[in-house]
Amino acid sequence: MIFRLLGAIVISFLVTPVFSQVSGITSTNLPLVVIDTKGNTIINASKIPATMKIISNGAGQVNKPTDTGNIYSGDIGIEIRGAWSSTLPQKPYGIETRGLNGANLNVSLLGMPAENDWILLANYNDKTFMRNSLAYELSRKMGHYAPRSRLVEVIIQNYYKNYEGIYLLMEKIKQDKGRVDIAKLTNMDTSGDEVSGGYIFKIDYFDSSNSWQSNYRPIDHPEKAVYYVYHDPDATELFWLQEEYLKTAVNSFESVLYSSNFKDPGKGYPAWIDVNSFIDYFIINEVARNVDGFKKSVFFFKDKDSKGGKINAGPVWDFDWAWKNIWDCSTFSATDGSGWSYKINDCLNYSPYSNGWMVRLLQDENFANALNKRYFELRKSYLSSQYLNSYIDSVQNLVNEAQVRHYSKWPILGSRVGAPEVDSQPSTYAGQVNMFKNWIQTRLAWLDGHMLGQSVTGVDQFETALSYRIFPNPASDVVFLESSSKIMSLDIFNGNGKRILNKVGISSFSTNLDVSGYSPGIYVIQLKIQGNQTISSKLVIR
Repeated sequence: MIFRLLGAIVISFLVTPVFSQVSGITSTNLPLVVIDTKGNTIINASKIPATMKIISNGAGQVNKPTDTGNIYSGDIGIEIRGAWSSTLPQKPYGIETRGLNGANLNVSLLGMPAENDWILLANYNDKTFMRNSLAYELSRKMGHYAPRSRLVEVIIQNYYKNYEGIYLLMEKIKQDKGRVDIAKLTNMDTSGDEVSGGYIFKIDYFDSSNSWQSNYRPIDHPEKAVYYVYHDPDATELFWLQEEYLKTAVNSFESVLYSSNFKDPGKGYPAWIDVNSFIDYFIINEVARNVDGFKKSVFFFKDKDSKGGKINAGPVWDFDWAWKNIWDCSTFSATDGSGWSYKINDCLNYSPYSNGWMVRLLQDENFANALNKRYFELRKSYLSSQYLNSYIDSVQNLVNEAQVRHYSKWPILGSRVGAPEVDSQPSTYAGQVNMFKNWIQTRLAWLDGHMLGQSVTGVDQFETALSYRIFPNPASDVVFLESSSKIMSLDIFNGNGKRILNKVGISSFSTNLDVSGYSPGIYVIQLKIQGNQTISSKLVIR
């Protein structure tokens, strides 16, 4: 096995596992994805046509390969996706649901909002099956969009049926009412407020055709160049005036960030970025000690100026190399939970490099103190041992049957495969889960004693505002509701002010409604949020 280590090639003298080629599945409690490529080979250059059915008969029921696809049954395009991850034996896939003549077909899969771009994320590099989903769950609980996902088992049929193991069926990061909810650019949006959003860009693998070089070098590392990649719209979809606008906007922010008065609340960095999104992004990636969290798969987005227009950090992405001790930097290999991921440039000698924004932001005591306050607030809720262990236990119980098949297909328990891990590998799935739990507690204990900033009483300069979303809007079937605080109940009123629905006992950060039986028109949804706050919003049903 060949490992990536600070730009060098390191050889691991491990025995390569022998993989099973049989189907190996007659039924499962997980949703089942069956893909038929009609004899064609899936490649990583472009999507090939195929068909897919997804079977999910509900909680407590089993799903069989011979069942009818009751969640989806139809055409898709499929390709191998990922860079380094595509070299691993269990391949990750990008999927596009298609309708007539190969056109994109927006569909809702397993309770996730309708879209046509989906990912089947392989778990070869994550023996717990939960490193990514846990990070995304935490981000959503903290009030931000993060890709939704469902654990599934996958069969890919070519000339014979081949069981591929447990995957994470999940959303792709893109602009959409149900995903990153920012304005959608058209090629006519070239001036004024229209050209100001929305954009998703990132730090990631790049080439000259899809990126631009920042005018600024990372703080304390003038030898390293930073490149930003156009993500959505990508470089092939952007008009040149839109490319120039985004480059200018990012450059203008960086010029302020590295100026002498960067702390000024009116003219400094707080006027340019959503500070709370950067704080929460920092916390999630540092709790997971994510080696990729600040140098690769680092996403940002910007809406139109009329809709706020600030640069947001996120959505969070790519935690395959996180929540573990790896040989990527001396601090990350530490088994005592120590080390800061945001300082990755201090030991990284291959690109892409971190832009170093967090290093500069933490030079402002207001930012550091707000970070400190937010972290210790979260330690009482979503970062508590009770919450984290409860989530981990729920996933372990869910996959307890399926993991046996997965590790019969991929007999890698007890072996160091994928990311170059430091620790000895348990030979059972239960052992992997216990190691995962112990690692998290060790990491949190270190962060508790070393968290940056100070506990300061009084008014918080970056007080977190309540955020909520109702989508799609207009709607015709299912409406999704999400809030950064728990939704306790909701009421719907028709155009005459008559209450036609009262839903109580929700006590969740998200819920959904079937409005397919409602007459077209304008309705008012009233949400009651934890803490007795009430939110009212219009909903158009067509």
